[in-house]
Amino acid sequence: MAELASALEEKLGYRFREPELLARALTHRSRWSEQSHPREHRDNEQLEFLGDSILGFVTSEYLFMRYPECREGQLSQLKSHLVSSTHLHRCAVRLGLGEFMFLGKGEERSGGRERKNLLSDALEAVIAAIHLDGGIDVARTFVQDHILAVAADENLHEISSLNYKSALQEKAQALGLPTPKYVTVGTSGPEHAKVFTVEARMGDRVGKASGSSKKAASQKAAELLINEMLAPANGGADDEVGAGGRS
Repeated sequence: MAELASALEEKLGYRFREPELLARALTHRSRWSEQSHPREHRDNEQLEFLGDSILGFVTSEYLFMRYPECREGQLSQLKSHLVSSTHLHRCAVRLGLGEFMFLGKGEERSGGRERKNLLSDALEAVIAAIHLDGGIDVARTFVQDHILAVAADENLHEISSLNYKSALQEKAQALGLPTPKYVTVGTSGPEHAKVFTVEARMGDRVGKASGSSKKAASQKAAELLINEMLAPANGGADDEVGAGGRS
């Protein structure tokens, strides 16, 4: 146990004063449910509950500071991704959390060490354990380094571009315009590096953009339409944005 804890602490970047907190954070309820005399309150479910709240607070604080220009709905979209089980699972895999977990035999046989919800829950429990052992500042640093920074390095810019689709939808509703529609009008490139071209259509307005995924292309197309709507009329619209037959 001591060697395993030391190896994980090195990955976490934090050394526990009370190692039993880390052990509890890594203990799934199946570990005790299979025993004839289960030990109560020694799994990670309560820590997961606390860790979920800490993660939500730290993420909200981080986004508030990093994106002061974003509206509440836009920040909520970013937060939803960063605290999702999909993203947390990816972060847990990066840390190799599964190999350190304490599971029951049945859970072990069924592939629990790779299961998304199990690993994401364990990561939240680890956040709580770090908070209880070292305080909120230490927990904040851990979340920023291992959960938020990872997203920033990978695709936070792409995720933040979801703002443009939401903003365009809100703009259309406010002005009584048709609901924006997104149509894939072309693909190019090899199978492993395809480029998608999408048109955002709203009445007689069309914004066309390309990206490495349909989602990314549609966000860029929405951004083009928003920029066109916000820009003063100058008779020299961007080649990728047009009204009527222009494209």
